[in-house]
Amino acid sequence: MKKITLIALFLVVTLSTFAQKTEVKNDIKSNELKVNMTNLIIFKWVDFSYERLLNEESSVGVGMLVALDDEINGSDEYRTFSLTPYYRHFFSRKYAEGFFVEAFTMLHTGNDEVYEYDSITLNGTYSDKKYTDFAVGISTGFKIISKRGFAAEIYLGIGRDLLNKSDLEVVGRGGLSIGYRF
Repeated sequence: MKKITLIALFLVVTLSTFAQKTEVKNDIKSNELKVNMTNLIIFKWVDFSYERLLNEESSVGVGMLVALDDEINGSDEYRTFSLTPYYRHFFSRKYAEGFFVEAFTMLHTGNDEVYEYDSITLNGTYSDKKYTDFAVGISTGFKIISKRGFAAEIYLGIGRDLLNKSDLEVVGRGGLSIGYRF
């Protein structure tokens, strides 16, 4: 039992020392937190995202959108929540910035307005029907990072709903996001 404990302790100390050495060598900031200001201002959606840099030319991330107001009109106005994982590939000499192409998936929920007509009373009423759908899409954009870690990006994309649970056949993704790389 003492041998197993000593071996486990030796492995933990060795791995933690190795991890500390790689952290000191690798001073690249590899995390970003951002808020999409366009969605906040135009649609009254809170749209936060977290992005993890994998290397100098790729990253993965996830965005979460929550609607603050159900009365907004426009394209994609019925969406009330979405969770959007994505993968980005950068085409620049700088570390994970510049022009990028993104593949994303989106799980989103919302309310569709449904018109129900009663042929007996000859009256119609509108009602809300909740939906959950899943989309796959692609975006493109451009990101810049300041020397102190301030991040700004602009992107635009489109995706196709796969489950046909809503009246929407396509979903949009885009805006101007600001944040911080740490």
